[in-house]
Amino acid sequence: MKIFNLLVIFFSIPNFFFAQSEDAWIYFNNKPEAQTYLSQPLLMLNQKSLDRRTHHNIAIDLTDVPIHQPYVQTIDAIENIEVLAQSKWFNCVYVRGQLAAIQQTTSLGFVQNIIYANKSLNGSGDQSTTFNHHIYKWIDLTTRTYGQAQNQIEIHQGQLLHDAGFKGNNKIIAVLDSGFQGVDTTDNFQHLFSENRIIGGYNLVNRNNNPYSNHHHGTMVLSTMAVNLPNQFIGTAPQASYLLYVTEDVTSETPLEEALWVEAAELADAAGADIINTSLGYNTYDNAAYNHTYADMNGQTTFITKGSNMAFNKGIFCVTAAGNAGNSPWIYITAPADAINTLTVGAINANLEQVGFSSNGPTADNRIKPDLMALGQQSAVLNVGGIISTASGTSFSSPITAGLVASLWQALPQLKNHELLQLIKENSSFFLSPNNQYGYGIPCFYCAYQNALNITTSETSTFEIYPNPFENLLNINLKNEIAAPYNFQLKNTLGQTVFETKIYAHQNRMSFNLASGLYFYEIVGLKEKFTGKIIRK
Repeated sequence: MKIFNLLVIFFSIPNFFFAQSEDAWIYFNNKPEAQTYLSQPLLMLNQKSLDRRTHHNIAIDLTDVPIHQPYVQTIDAIENIEVLAQSKWFNCVYVRGQLAAIQQTTSLGFVQNIIYANKSLNGSGDQSTTFNHHIYKWIDLTTRTYGQAQNQIEIHQGQLLHDAGFKGNNKIIAVLDSGFQGVDTTDNFQHLFSENRIIGGYNLVNRNNNPYSNHHHGTMVLSTMAVNLPNQFIGTAPQASYLLYVTEDVTSETPLEEALWVEAAELADAAGADIINTSLGYNTYDNAAYNHTYADMNGQTTFITKGSNMAFNKGIFCVTAAGNAGNSPWIYITAPADAINTLTVGAINANLEQVGFSSNGPTADNRIKPDLMALGQQSAVLNVGGIISTASGTSFSSPITAGLVASLWQALPQLKNHELLQLIKENSSFFLSPNNQYGYGIPCFYCAYQNALNITTSETSTFEIYPNPFENLLNINLKNEIAAPYNFQLKNTLGQTVFETKIYAHQNRMSFNLASGLYFYEIVGLKEKFTGKIIRK
């Protein structure tokens, strides 16, 4: 993605920029039309977006009001300054121009302050890490229902969510990426259009309505969720709807891409998106003066991370790739993977082991990252030609997970985004002992669904199970006389049975040689069934 960087820059940027060009955010101090928009919310947000806010008890506020365009036009008309992006959430524009010209904007009455990408001038800086994707063509296609995508959903028991009828229906996933070449022309993507599941999008890099250009990375990312080709390839949310936004410019690496991401997130919010997938990361730029430092990975410094936090505050569920820096000197996650409430996803292989390239935590403020792990080595994808292939990178761990989030949220529509986030973590393999390589571990989405249903508790009219958490001994007391034994089963968070026995009336005491962690029990009689979760200390 950095090939021909210098050539593109040479022909696309005016000569005056080479001497003193700087990138900056110019913040405005008001929105003169605020009252008009606040009194008529449908002027700025669609009904689904308003419904999301109602569900989350989120008030419409000044951040939802569009930026005042006369301010933007005034800045853009200044000689030697070009406005390249804008944000209503933060009431600012992203500009590129001569330093002296940018500094002069402080004399305008509506300008509040300026933040420069060059930190030495008083601002911030950020990186776009362009992930490397190694493509391998499948040779042996199987006849399984999910085809080559079988393993990456079965790891999380997502196929059981699908079997229960939850495939992301009525959920909207916004994909913010580098381009979606081939999606509009190749046969294996055409059902997305005939089913009206591509509902909108925008190319912010080219400033046009064609997201099916620029690059193919987003094509592969989208396929892991959206494609529905029975017995060949089924994604993790094959009934969800999708918004496609091009925010990553593959010809260069500048903080502009962070600003474009925030602008796209605002568009997705207004269009009613439930989930945003981000298979991008930023920490270094073509201009090293704009680079982020590890200290910036604190969940509140970079522009894109602040945008991710704001999206979450609007009721959107954010899923983000951890990054592919694990084998590099940097090693850490990149922005916006450091965002406080984004679900940051690292990469495992088919043996459920962390892949070396998967970025590590913690954040600079010592929070656990990544949050979860999903298949990121030779993940099944459809490439730019619509051919079933494989690709490697946390870029694919993230959307595989985002699709499962959509399916689970369809099953549990009463949950708010922060409740869903916590539920997914609680039903992951390392929930009790998270670390900065695996986070909370490998999530079991069907387990999360079952446990959220609250089918039973640890004490019912039929039995009690205690203590919970337990150390070595577990007691199960069946309170009623029974004619036949009950079957007792313990499963780990991957759905694997780790213990099974028959239990009888009255007291049953068991000793386990199990690792610490979260387990799910199932007690089945002739006419009844109880399920729940229990923790081994």
